[in-house]
Amino acid sequence: MKEFQPRRIAIFASGSGTNAENIVRYFRSQSEPLGQVVMILCNHPQAGVVQRAERLGVPCHCFNREELYGGQVLTLLNKECIDFIVLAGFLLRIPESMVMAYPRAIVNIHPALLPKHGGKGMYGDHVHQAVIADGDKETGITIHYVNGELDKGSIIFQKSCPVLPGEDYHQVAAKVHPLEYEYYPKVIESLLGGVIE
Repeated sequence: MKEFQPRRIAIFASGSGTNAENIVRYFRSQSEPLGQVVMILCNHPQAGVVQRAERLGVPCHCFNREELYGGQVLTLLNKECIDFIVLAGFLLRIPESMVMAYPRAIVNIHPALLPKHGGKGMYGDHVHQAVIADGDKETGITIHYVNGELDKGSIIFQKSCPVLPGEDYHQVAAKVHPLEYEYYPKVIESLLGGVIE
């Protein structure tokens, strides 16, 4: 009988990498993990996630736009036998070739309730500022599959929190971040286990 092997996960990140670290630590904490983060990929060599990956002992590969859209990154994923891709604060559009190679196996988290406040330029504090500017009464997180368009893939999971009168975007962000840390690893695990289709 073949021994179960955890699914091999690659995380793409562009920033500080707090979600990436949280996901790595989550799967490491499981006695029989369904997944294992085997590499982190980053398009900014100076980003905090690079040092974070080093501290965690996870191999980190930095690349540029040309390597992403020219197919070299996809070649690397194939070479490393990656099964599942997680975007955690990754700011570039995933090329169609990668979407085709990983059908329903690339997920992203967005710090708002899509379809509102998605698309180009809508990341990090820009999203929370837009929520405040629009006078939204609630916000939250959206975990979705990745397709060829920014923030347009099928929604897998959403969790909301209230936006109270007078709150600024820092206060909104302070409510959204804990939702990311709590739910993103669990939803990834459910996808790997076939609990969510």
